[in-house]
Amino acid sequence: MELLTERLRLRQWRASDREPFARINSDGLVMKYFAAALSEEESDRFAAVNETHIEEHGWGLWAIEVPDVAPFAGFVGLSTPRFDAHFTPCTEVGWRLAPAFWGRGYATEGARAVLAFGFERLGLQEIVSFTTEANMPSRRVMERVGMTHDPGDDFDYPALPPGHPLRHHVLYRKLKGSE
Repeated sequence: MELLTERLRLRQWRASDREPFARINSDGLVMKYFAAALSEEESDRFAAVNETHIEEHGWGLWAIEVPDVAPFAGFVGLSTPRFDAHFTPCTEVGWRLAPAFWGRGYATEGARAVLAFGFERLGLQEIVSFTTEANMPSRRVMERVGMTHDPGDDFDYPALPPGHPLRHHVLYRKLKGSE
């Protein structure tokens, strides 16, 4: 399953994506709002898990290709968080792009396509997104795609220890049919 937008192809992962994806996951700017950068092995495992999920389910975190610009720019897609919180179980929209592709609207364009897919093709009633409170670039994408934030939904990310500066997360939601 592929999703096409005006400028993007959201597609299955390829072996050739592994090296540029490892660079993305080891980049300090990209990983600024994560607990740690990923090793090459961790990055490859992340890609492989997503490739398998797409094969088995027809959706997931798709690789982003920008035709005539870049064969691989990062990922955007849907996933199921694997932790307990007041809003789980749920489906999350997320993205991660190489810095060379920031500021071009690719994350917003891809997220809009993924949200439409989730609501129209998967029949989801709600899709969430979350990040650490300080991650304003991702929060702006969430807002541009019509997601809303209620501070009462914010939570402490359970994989990070109490006191960790990235532990407090904001939750955004989008309901089917909301604009």
